[in-house]
Amino acid sequence: MDTIFALASAPGKAGVAVIRISGPGSHLAVTRMTGKAANARGMQVRRLFGTDGTALDDAVVLYFSAPSSFTGEDVVELQVHGSTATVAAILNNLGKIDGLRTAEPGEFTRRALENGKLDLAQVEGLADLIDAETEAQRKQAHRLLEGALGDLAESWRKDLIRAASLIELVIDFADEEIPTDVTPDVLELLQRVEGGLVTQCSGQAMAERIRSGFEVAIVGPPNVGKSTLLNALAGRDAAITSEYAGTTRDVIEVRMDLGGLPVTLLDTAGLRVTDDVVEGMGIALARKRAEGADLRVFLADPDDDLEMDLREGDIRLAPKADLRGDAADAVSGRTGQGLDHLIQMIGEVLSQKSAGAGIASRDRHRMAMERALGHLKDARVLLDHGPDHYDLVADELRNAIRALESLVGRIDVETLLDEIFSSFCLGK
Repeated sequence: MDTIFALASAPGKAGVAVIRISGPGSHLAVTRMTGKAANARGMQVRRLFGTDGTALDDAVVLYFSAPSSFTGEDVVELQVHGSTATVAAILNNLGKIDGLRTAEPGEFTRRALENGKLDLAQVEGLADLIDAETEAQRKQAHRLLEGALGDLAESWRKDLIRAASLIELVIDFADEEIPTDVTPDVLELLQRVEGGLVTQCSGQAMAERIRSGFEVAIVGPPNVGKSTLLNALAGRDAAITSEYAGTTRDVIEVRMDLGGLPVTLLDTAGLRVTDDVVEGMGIALARKRAEGADLRVFLADPDDDLEMDLREGDIRLAPKADLRGDAADAVSGRTGQGLDHLIQMIGEVLSQKSAGAGIASRDRHRMAMERALGHLKDARVLLDHGPDHYDLVADELRNAIRALESLVGRIDVETLLDEIFSSFCLGK
């Protein structure tokens, strides 16, 4: 296998940059650049030289011997000064060493997967952790990276293997005088696995929302201060505001961290009947996005027709609290009055929704678990027909086990790998 290298820290000027080298030639590469034999373990401070003998930088050199490294191979990390010129010079000289090449996107992590250091769900957790913008996303990604989903899948797999072994025992020794009714034991194992799968499938949609972000739509009639409220929540002028009704024609999106949860705020066109074709298109789009939002904040006077039905969890407030005598259920984007209360209400609603989130956070996870569930349901139906159908039960259990193995990447993952790793940076 080739020895690969890349910048593992973020590109650009920094106090320290980390360059990672992985593969059978990693220690030899450091020996070539330092002029001294590599130490298989520990940390050293060494001066790095180019292929022409020019001093490049003083580096902290960290050695990780296989298999006790991120990739499972011999790995060396160089901590160097983080100027773009220094990093470029070191990478350029590494590329001149025979047997070394620049890593492809995600190749370090791909090698970790291939060498059994991570399962596929952990790889996805690592990708999510790199992209995490909020505390909720960090926690969810870290659970995946720690192997929580893989641990669940392995416990389900062991139960199914136990169930299959009981079934096959009866099949293999059908002519022997052994107990043939293993149905109660098998049924108990299947019900336990099904219960766990159903729980995770039901929580996948909300886990996906935490990963990708909740949508909160600000809805109401024209000229009630929706865009002003959006700007106040975002802390910047994201939307144009004016005293003229119908200013907002398109949906304005602002992504933000709200109480640790990822939220995309949607400022929508004012809902009303209009002859303006363009405004009418904006209103239609507003209705569509509001229908699909996780939460709607209706900004309207108490006697206004909302033009849409309230759903459980939706928030209704009166606009322009600064101009009202009774501002208990009102908010003002202009002065900020009632803004903290609105943020608190949004946070409470979304926190309640996210409480049911499972560990599985991607459609791929859900599809694998649903395949397993389908096979288990078929197995239970066949189980009711008695020992004469045990061979078919065993086949359904093997199919369910394979579905769970695909969840963590043991089988049937080659078509997924290029897509997953293409989102990684070179140093990962």
